Amino acid sequence: MSSPYFPARTVLFEREEGGVTYRIPALLYMPNRAILLAFAEERLSPDDSHANVLVLRRGAFDRTYVEWGDMRVLKTASLEDHRSMNPCPVYDELTGTVFLFFIAVLGNTPESFQIMTGKNAARLCYVTSSDGGLTWSAVADLTEQVIGSVIEDWATFALGPGHGIQLRSGRLLVPAYTYHIDCKECFGKICKTTPHSFTFYSDDHGQSWQFGDFIPNLKTGECQLASVYEEDGSNILYCNARSPLGCRVQALSMDDGAAFLPGQLVRKLAESNRGCHGSIVGFPAPLIRNSSQFLSPGRRWLVGGCDYSHFLQKLHRFQKHKGKSVGNIPVASIKSAPQGHSQEKSSEECLLSAGEGNPGQTALGALSQLSTSFQTPTWVLYCHPTSHRSRVNLGVYLSTFPRNADSWTEPWVIYEGPSAYSDLAAIELPFAEPAATPGIPAITFACLYESGARYAYEEISFCLFTLSESIENIHHEG
Repeated sequence: MSSPYFPARTVLFEREEGGVTYRIPALLYMPNRAILLAFAEERLSPDDSHANVLVLRRGAFDRTYVEWGDMRVLKTASLEDHRSMNPCPVYDELTGTVFLFFIAVLGNTPESFQIMTGKNAARLCYVTSSDGGLTWSAVADLTEQVIGSVIEDWATFALGPGHGIQLRSGRLLVPAYTYHIDCKECFGKICKTTPHSFTFYSDDHGQSWQFGDFIPNLKTGECQLASVYEEDGSNILYCNARSPLGCRVQALSMDDGAAFLPGQLVRKLAESNRGCHGSIVGFPAPLIRNSSQFLSPGRRWLVGGCDYSHFLQKLHRFQKHKGKSVGNIPVASIKSAPQGHSQEKSSEECLLSAGEGNPGQTALGALSQLSTSFQTPTWVLYCHPTSHRSRVNLGVYLSTFPRNADSWTEPWVIYEGPSAYSDLAAIELPFAEPAATPGIPAITFACLYESGARYAYEEISFCLFTLSESIENIHHEG
C-alpha cells in the first residue's frame, strides 16, 4: 500500500512564546482579484474568554501558490471593552465589497456563563473593505437594528465561524446560531436553552440585514452554508451544523435561508467529543457538456488524478445512491495530452483515451446527449477532524448529492495530528490551453485550519489541493 499523501502546508499564524494564540480561522477568496483573505482571532491564551482582536493575512493567488503578506491587526473591528470573536467574511461580487462580520463580547464573559444565566453579552458587528482587504471601515454595530428586542430570548449568539456566501440572486448570507431561552422560570433561574442554527441575510448589498427562522427540530450550533443546484435546475440552500448529538446535522432551505426544513442526522459525519466546528464549500461539478468536440481521432485526454476506468468507478460509488448509470456521471476537469504520454502521472493527470474500442467513449457519448437545459449540479466538500474521540486527523469528505444525508464519502486525511477548526474555499481556474478545452474549469481548494504537533491550537496552517487529488485519495466503504 502506498504511503498516505498530505498536501503541502504553510503556517500563517503561530503561537507565541508569551502564550498569545491564534484560533478560529476564516478564509475568503475573491475571484475577480485572485486574492485570499485569511482571518483569525488573536487570543491571550487558547481559552475562548481570552480572545482579544481579529487579525488578517492577505494572499495573492497565482494558480499553484499563494504569496502571503504580513499579519495585520484589524484595529477597527472592535468595540470598546469587548473582545472580537468568530470572524465570518462574505464577499459581494456585484459591488466588490467584503463584509467581515464578527461578534463583540463584553469583557471576559464566557459563553457558558451567558447560557447559564440567560444574559447575552454578544453584539452583532461588521467592518467592510472595498479594496480587497487593504483598508477597513469603522465598525458597525447592528444588534439593536437587526435583532432588536428578540435578543431577550437569546442567552447568547455567534456567527459561523468561517465564510458566508452570496447567492445568484445577490442575497448575502451569514451563518449563525443562538442559544434560545425555552423556559425562563425555574425558581427564578433560566432552566432550559436550546442551540439553533439560522442565517442573517441581506437583499440590498448589505444596506440592511435581517435574520431567518431557526432549524426547527434538532440541536444545532456552529454552521456553514452552500447553495446547491441539482441537474433539473432546482436549487436548495444547504446547511451543515455542529451538534451535541454525536454526528453532524444538515438542514435544507427552499427559500434561500429565510426558513429551514427539519434537520437530519448525518451519521457518516461523526462528531468528536463535545463536537467541533466543520467547514463546507459548494462547487460546480466539472461536467463535460459537448464532449463530441473532444473526441478527435488520435488524441488522448487527461482527467482527474487516476486512470479513467478507476476514476469512473469512484464516481459511480459517489453517485450510487442516485441510481445513475456511469454514462450520466459528471466527470472531472480534463486537459489534452500528447500521444505517447506516460501513464505514470501526477495527481493532476489521469488518462482518458478517446478512440475506437475505448469504453470511455460510451460514457462521453452519453454525456454529449445531455439536454442544453441541463443544470451543472453542485458538489460539496466538507472538512472536519476525522476521529470520533478527539480533535485529530483533519479530513475532507465529498458529497455529489448533498440533500441525501447518506451521500458522503469516507474521508481523505489532509493533516495527520492534532487539528480542529477549519475553513474551505473553492477556486475555479481555466486550463493553460483554453482553446483546446473551452469551458472546462480546474477546481482547486484552499483550506485554513488549526493544527499542531502536540496540541491543535499551536498554529493555523494553509494548504492547497485539487479536486483530482481529493477524488484520488478519498476512501470508500466496501
